[in-house]
Amino acid sequence: MTTSKVIAALLGPTLVATALMVLFNLEAMPGMIEELSKSPMLIVLAGYAAFVPGLAILRFHNRWTAGWPTLITLFGWLSVVAGFIRMVFPIQLTSVMTRAAFAPALHVVLPAIGAVFLIAGGVLSYKAFARE
Repeated sequence: MTTSKVIAALLGPTLVATALMVLFNLEAMPGMIEELSKSPMLIVLAGYAAFVPGLAILRFHNRWTAGWPTLITLFGWLSVVAGFIRMVFPIQLTSVMTRAAFAPALHVVLPAIGAVFLIAGGVLSYKAFARE
């Protein structure tokens, strides 16, 4: 099994599960975001939870080629950047997250993020587990 398929087998189902969590809990998400915004330490921990796997993906799969494996690299970089921002700026993020929790655009952004994660996770899962 190639490195791309191994990582896709982990990342794909994770993205699908995350998408379903967001999409099935759209009404509760503003409250969850507000609750998270009250704890800078949880924001830092969420940063580490994103940063370390992102680094691992990039260490073993920093490939910008045509085709589906680029999705893995893209999510690796997004994870590193998001994790870094959370680790370095937790205090600043508390006010940003509080405002975001009550922003009218959140009801458009969250379903869009859920849809993107669901599609990307579905593609990665299919590529990881489909027979060639």
